[in-house]
Order: sequence, then C-alpha cells, then structure tokens
Amino acid sequence: MQHDLLIVGSGLSGMRAAIEARQRGVECAVLSMVYPIRSHSVAAQGGINAALNNATDKSNEDSWEQHAFDTVKGSDFLADQDAVCVLTEQAIPRVYEMESWGTPFSRLASGRICQRPFGGGAHARTCYAEDRTGHNLLHTLFQQCLALDIPFYQEWYALDLVIEDNRCAGLVAMNMLDGKVAAIGAKAIILAAGGAGRVFAQSTNALINSGSGIAMAYQAGIPLKDMEFIQFHPTTLYGTNILITEGARGEGGYLFNNKGERFMAEYAASAMELAPRDIVARSIVTEIKAGRGFENAYVHLDLTHLGAERITERLPGIHEIALRFAGVDITREPMPVQPGQHYTMGGIDCDATCKTDVAGVYACGECSCVSVHGANRLGGNSLLETLVFGKIAGDSAADFLGTGPTLSGQALLNQRSKDREASLVRRFSTRGDVTVGQVYDDLRTAMFQNVGVYREAESLQLACDHIRKLKRQYTQVGLTSQTREFNLELITALELEGMLDLAQTIAEGALRRQESRGSHARNDYQTRDDENWLHHTLATPGEDGPVFGKKDVDLSRWEPQERKY
Repeated sequence: MQHDLLIVGSGLSGMRAAIEARQRGVECAVLSMVYPIRSHSVAAQGGINAALNNATDKSNEDSWEQHAFDTVKGSDFLADQDAVCVLTEQAIPRVYEMESWGTPFSRLASGRICQRPFGGGAHARTCYAEDRTGHNLLHTLFQQCLALDIPFYQEWYALDLVIEDNRCAGLVAMNMLDGKVAAIGAKAIILAAGGAGRVFAQSTNALINSGSGIAMAYQAGIPLKDMEFIQFHPTTLYGTNILITEGARGEGGYLFNNKGERFMAEYAASAMELAPRDIVARSIVTEIKAGRGFENAYVHLDLTHLGAERITERLPGIHEIALRFAGVDITREPMPVQPGQHYTMGGIDCDATCKTDVAGVYACGECSCVSVHGANRLGGNSLLETLVFGKIAGDSAADFLGTGPTLSGQALLNQRSKDREASLVRRFSTRGDVTVGQVYDDLRTAMFQNVGVYREAESLQLACDHIRKLKRQYTQVGLTSQTREFNLELITALELEGMLDLAQTIAEGALRRQESRGSHARNDYQTRDDENWLHHTLATPGEDGPVFGKKDVDLSRWEPQERKY
C-alpha cells in the first residue's frame, strides 16, 4: 500500500488537511483509530473564536489583532506571536468557509452567526452551534470528504513513523479488525492524531486520546515542545469529569462555594467566571482545599437565574448531560463541578507552516505545538486551530509534493513492519504477573495526583520516579486475551508504551521548569520568571529518558507584561 500523502487522524484538523490537499490535486488517504465522526473533535461544545463583530457595537469593535493580543496574554506570553496572528487573521475566512459548507451555527435575529463571551477575551467572539459546535463542524467536514471521495482507513492503529535520511518513508500500522500489521509507503505524512489527555485520570478526553500520534513522532526522533503545559478545565461534572462547556459561564453562569459566595471576585475581580481557564481552575482548587467546597470535592455552577428557555435553547447538551449523569435539572438547581484534565498545549514541534524537522512530515491540531497556545489555551481557540492549521498543513504538504519527491526507504519500511510483527508475537507470549490495566490506571492516577493543577518539586520527583518504575513493569505486562481480532487489551498495551514516554516528558519537563506560568503552577516557585524561563522546552528521546533543550519564543509584536484580569 502506498500514497502520495497519508494523514493520521480523522478529527477536524486531519479532515481539513485532507480536503485542502485533495482540492490541490493531491492523492491522499486518512488513517484513523475510529470511524471519522467518532473522532474527539465531536465532543467540543462551546464554540470557535473569530472576530466577526456580530455581538459588538460600533463604538467597541473587535479585530483579529485584539484576538491575537488576548491569545498571547492568555498564553502567559509563551505563544509565538507571528503564529498567533496567522491563527486569528485566518479565523474569519475559516469560520465563514464552514458556514458556506453547511455548518448549522446558532443565529441572531439578524441571521448572523451567534457569538458568546469566553474566558480571557475582550469581546464576545466565540461562534457556536448551541453547545454542540464540534459535533456540527466535524459532520460538515466529513460530508466534504465524502464529496471529494477521500479514502479512509477506518479502525487502523498507527504504530511506527518510518524516517530514512531525515525524509518521510511511510508508516507501519495495524488493522484493528484482524490484527494484521502492514507497511504503508507515503511521500508525505500529516500527523493530526489529537492530544494526550488520557495520560491523566479525571480527564474530559475520549479513551482514544492517549497521545499515540505524539508518542510515535517522539519515538521516531522528532522533538516535542512544551509538554509540561497541560490544561485543566475548571468545570467538569463531578463524579464523571464530563466536560461542562465554558459556554455555560459565557452565557452568564455563576460559580459558588459552600458559603454561597461568588468566590471568583477574590481571584479575578474584573473577569470573574470568565477569567482564563488556568486561573479559574486554580481558584476552584484553592476554595476546595480551604474547606469551602462541597464534600471537600466540588463547587457549584449555577445557571438557574438564566431561565429555562435560555438554557434549553443555548445549552441543550449541558442540560441533558447534567440530567443523565448527575440527576440535576440545571433549570432548577446548580450542578456540581470540579477541574479535570482537558487539553495538551504542548506537542510535536512544528512551525507556522506545520513543518517538522523531517522532510515530508507535518503536524497540526492538538498533537502539534506551533505554538499558538503557549502556557495556557483560551477557550474557543482549539477548534479554530484545527481549521486554520489543518488547511495550512494540507497546503504545505501539497507544496512539498509539488517538488516531485519519490517514495523512499521502502526496504527500511518493510523491515520495520517485520520488526513490529515480531514484537507483537513477543507481547502475546509474555506471561508476566502485571496486567495492562494495572499499569494504565497506576500511571494515570500518579499523573493526576502529582502533576496536576498545583505542582511542587517533591510531588513532581515522586511522579518521575514512579514513571521509571512503571516503565520497568511494562516490559513484564502480559495479555489475557490471545486473539488478534479487535483486541482492545492489545491496543491499550500499545498505547501504554507511548503514554509512559509522554508522561515522562511532561513530569520531567515540569520538574525542570522552576517558575509558575499559565497552566504550570508551582507552589515552590510561585512567580513567572521571564529572565530564566521565557523559552520553549524541547524534548527528544535519549537512552535514559528525554533529553531537554530550549527554543526561543517569538516576541516580535508585544513585550511580556503582568497578566491581570
């Protein structure tokens, strides 16, 4: 099997890249662990940012420049500023493009796209489709892919990225339906495989978000960037950690502690509940630790004052989620919420054209780090990133293929396929006492407890030591099921190898970064340190774990300033 371009991941970024490449005349295919509309992009709720000015008055108009500044400030000045400007300037045509392709956005009385305020934004610029924005965008792109006859490898698992002489050779992958390993030659590959949320317990992410695409690039020698920056969403449903969209606060929801106080007045008096996510998440944890939470575990998010009509019109999904999973009717009573892991700010190191260090290998979406989110992502910018940089990745790959590269590294690709098959045989023959589930659960619990909302040297060192122990245990993991056909235990075991590598880059990177910046909040280094730490972290695989380096941050437009809300 071979393709000119192979795209790994069928979420918004992967499908947008495929559409762009196909429209440029490129022969391409998409490989996905799941049926495309089961990709995790479908779970995005609140909206997508663009300075359309549909909800502002003439005296206080929004602009892509203001959107860019809000994004850079929200990132705690770790985002690359020229890349952010690409993101925000291209936001407007990308949203209108999705509208023209049929996305059913919520509408104002004028017929224009509805926009609501989100945290860290100076204007109401988040376009939405009720509280199912990702669902509607993903279905729209899938329809476009079908119209263009783009082929999909559905329920295939990408195992190894094969590189020879710093050029893309292709991919080794496994058909999950029969467990057979195959070599797929490709002149170019776009990695769009999503984030690594499931490395943590208490995550809003789907089970497929193990970071397998990020780990595959890392294991092939491509650097990862800023992996220590993990976003914890302030409002996930207590007990299940199902996402409760920021749109609930954007519509006017209040956060209350057990004393009946809107406690955000103590932490961000101007922005209140619409402060950036890192600030709101830390505020909730602080309230709970101070004994002002309910059952020492959660706070209340109250929407009752909005009225049943507005709630059911604009937040029907949240109304249903709270009713089904917490037994709470949010039109009548508040819902219990707590922070949970939500987003991977770091990822595969690439530039604003989505190029990595390897010729013919590109990355976009949550698996990548351009960087447009820096130390903290603003809500509404992730869906935007998928569309803007998905298109750019497709363009960049098409430009590269236009230079006439030939398929290379076929002998190496075939050998890697044989090596991977042999490793699977060994995995099935291992009879260790440790199960996949034990190591998987142990890792995720340790990461959430020790590399969570608040961090310090002692807990981070515990995490680092524990990960090394788990990596040793992993070599003894045996499988209870010996079938090859759709063996989810095997898939989890394969994912787990990469999860351990990513957890190590996150924990050791967090231990190294001796400051607090954005989502990285250390109790033992409580201030931002621009003199020593205003740079990106790079991690490459070494013999004994990640080898760290650094990369300059693009500060070409705005000088860092104190971050107040």
